[in-house]
Amino acid sequence: MTLYFADGSPTTEFTDSQIQNALFSVFDQLPKKHKVLAIPPDFTRYHSQAGKITCMAYDYFQSAMTDVMPALGTHDPMSDKQLDKMFPSLPKSLIRPHRWREDVVTVGEVPAEFVRTVTEGIYDKPWPAQLNKLVRDGGHDLILSVGQVIPHEVIGMANYNKNIFVGTGGSQGINESHFVGAAYGMERMMGRADNPLRQILNYAEREFCQDLPLLYIQTVIGPREDGQYVMRGLYVGDDPECFEKAAALSVKVNITTLDREPQKIVAYLDPEEFHSTWLGNKAIYRTRLLIADQGELIVLAPAVETFGEDKQIDALIRKYGYRTTPQIMQFIQDNQDLRNNLSAAAHLIHGSSENRFTVTYCPGHLTEDEVTGVGYQYADLNSMLQKYNPDSLQDGWNMVDGEEIYFVRNPALGLWAAKHRFGS
Repeated sequence: MTLYFADGSPTTEFTDSQIQNALFSVFDQLPKKHKVLAIPPDFTRYHSQAGKITCMAYDYFQSAMTDVMPALGTHDPMSDKQLDKMFPSLPKSLIRPHRWREDVVTVGEVPAEFVRTVTEGIYDKPWPAQLNKLVRDGGHDLILSVGQVIPHEVIGMANYNKNIFVGTGGSQGINESHFVGAAYGMERMMGRADNPLRQILNYAEREFCQDLPLLYIQTVIGPREDGQYVMRGLYVGDDPECFEKAAALSVKVNITTLDREPQKIVAYLDPEEFHSTWLGNKAIYRTRLLIADQGELIVLAPAVETFGEDKQIDALIRKYGYRTTPQIMQFIQDNQDLRNNLSAAAHLIHGSSENRFTVTYCPGHLTEDEVTGVGYQYADLNSMLQKYNPDSLQDGWNMVDGEEIYFVRNPALGLWAAKHRFGS
């Protein structure tokens, strides 16, 4: 078990040449590879710089890199436009789709007793560790799992083996992993590398994936003063230390804590990145630890046109809505369709304000009836963009027409919390 490269700090800024030199120095240490699979994230993680890293890996391995499978999880496949932007020098012929309901195999089950212990009795069923068949049976002698470590609502800190078991996982494993995190409590998970779900995934990798030639390439991305996002850390290895070091830096780089809570937060969803509330609700997940009781979250969502990325999940969101946790738990108990899609149930819990604050969605393509039908308030996008113009707001505190607001330009790239809500 080796940590090949580990470097970064809150002020580090990797250049492209430094990234390439670091990667190539690691690859030079490996035995010659004949068949390489790369598993980067999809376009929803564009800022991770995983696309750039995947292209650099292709430059090194050339014809030995036979397959590239974006870790879609439940997301839609990447479009040609997205592939061109994220992987500009990568032949499209290498791209392999991940069909999370079809192309998977169960490699083992984490015992119910272990799950029950780590979740403090909240969940007591065995967890199925599932992978895309190409990952297990592709005959690769190197599997590059590439991605960004950043606070995450389901797993506490994104990436590492989540990229494998969720990004290329199957419906049962994804459903139950999301639900474990939601049932345990999102606010107890976010920004914490060590948590029940991570322990479950670590168990699965340790017990069921020893024969997989996995090498993790983990990035930490942070903002500069000019608003541009740069690589603050790069960690390459095949053991948990690679992830743990990246997570420790991400806490310093990606978590903003404040002494006081805003009564109003305005979050902007980049139209190139966010087309659904399934993704766009990061505006809720990542700010809920900050907003004051009885406060308001305004979500400016110019390209949001649907709720779920998957048609079946979209229908469930429309049917049940973003209600309180007790209501969702009752819906699960009473309805087979929700029991069969626990990731949808978890998403409904994650997207709820639990009646502690209000959520006002301003979508570009959903109607008022659609938005209010799932439990949110609605406001006209154009009028709200005139009042809260992202081009004239600065990240953080602003005064708008005599009213103090807190602006979050991209909720996918951090976690915002009041100090009293984010204790150690």
